[in-house]
Amino acid sequence: MSFAWVNDWMPELLVAALGTLRMTALAFLLAAFLGLLLALARLSRRASLSRLAFGYIEIVRGMPAVMLLFLIYFALTSWGITLGAFAAAVVGLGLNGAAYLAEIYRAGIGAIHPGQREAAQMLGMRHFQVMRYVIFPQALRVVLPPMANYLIALLKDTSIASLISAPELMLRARDLSSEYFMPMQLYLLVGAMYLAMAYPLSRGVRYMELRLLK
Repeated sequence: MSFAWVNDWMPELLVAALGTLRMTALAFLLAAFLGLLLALARLSRRASLSRLAFGYIEIVRGMPAVMLLFLIYFALTSWGITLGAFAAAVVGLGLNGAAYLAEIYRAGIGAIHPGQREAAQMLGMRHFQVMRYVIFPQALRVVLPPMANYLIALLKDTSIASLISAPELMLRARDLSSEYFMPMQLYLLVGAMYLAMAYPLSRGVRYMELRLLK
């Protein structure tokens, strides 16, 4: 059996895979930043700010990620806001991920014994200093493994961006499938490419977990 079709597909699929990795990285950075802000707002002593963050987290976590992508890509145009497919995918996945990472951050901060905060305040440290020098460094050990696991899930979830025609691996696979009429071979190859991208991340997570246990 000839596998010449692999040579025809691979250049285009590799370019699409780079688009997937770029989308994953940008969406993760957005989710990590917004998630931290949401977690801090959720833990705020201001009830209104805490309720607002809680409402966002609950609504977004109860909403399919693809719906958020559709709202950003299609619905915002009625308000005169138009985003390209790639940008809409990054923003949608980032906003969706922020809700999940916010809870990871909150759990990590909550895992630190309250006595450490009280001891730091007794030494004259302000709230910002307590968070920066006492709480965050210790919480980081708690949140890194689940954040890395989320990154792996995000890499796979970028496939839904093909539904708004964002340039990524699954969209290119769908286009090639309609052109070559070889969906079985094509999607098996694409599945192997997703595995090749996700496997090093999963091994990194395992290594990180082992290191943090020491």
